[in-house]
Amino acid sequence: MTTDPDPVLALLWRHAAPAELRPVPARRGPRQRLTVDDVVDAAIGLADEQDLAAVSMRSLAQRLGLGAMSLYGYVPGRSELVALMADQVLGRTTLPAMPADLRGRLELVARVTHADWRAHPWLLDVTGLRPWLGPHSADRYEWQLTAVEGIGLDDVEMDQTVALLTGFAADIVRSEDRVRRAERESGVTELVWWRANSETLGRLMAERDYPLAGRVGTAAGEAYQAASDPARELEYGLARIVDGVLARVGRH
Repeated sequence: MTTDPDPVLALLWRHAAPAELRPVPARRGPRQRLTVDDVVDAAIGLADEQDLAAVSMRSLAQRLGLGAMSLYGYVPGRSELVALMADQVLGRTTLPAMPADLRGRLELVARVTHADWRAHPWLLDVTGLRPWLGPHSADRYEWQLTAVEGIGLDDVEMDQTVALLTGFAADIVRSEDRVRRAERESGVTELVWWRANSETLGRLMAERDYPLAGRVGTAAGEAYQAASDPARELEYGLARIVDGVLARVGRH
């Protein structure tokens, strides 16, 4: 079975592809007053202000002052638009130089991912392989791999280490985003809820025997002043992941 090349690839690589592989502008209709970059930037702004679900061809056209059908002269459809958004937003981050020490490099891979996904949590809702085949995501992957090049891992282990670090960072952002969504929907912060309900919760649980959960939960609740603390989870979890990678490298 053969298929034609996915047209989104030419759009993703529109600034770097050889001339024969670049998208061909439409020959009919009025002259386009915007660029693909303009359209994608507007979609990113809409997703940042609301969420990915708010980005439709119709809502984006209204934002740009265009007819909905006019957008199809720039991108073939919404799925292609989302792929372009994901790659373009990654290109806004200047990737820092890698530190000399391995622990610092591994932590940096996770922290850059955490910062980008936290700034644009709608990236969590971008699924599938195609969105990550653009030039900026390719640059990002190459940069991430330099953190683990030459440390004694084989190529598959290198890929898995990067996936572990970035996946963990994304999961922390997902936890943070759940907290923010709950606070927006309820109008009550976790701290306010905890203070209002901790005493009642303690009384409700008093008749059951939870010696470990009671002790640990009380200590954690006092430390977090909430049900969870994603910032602490990031620091603790990242340190343990890095410890594991360093141990693996040490065994080599």
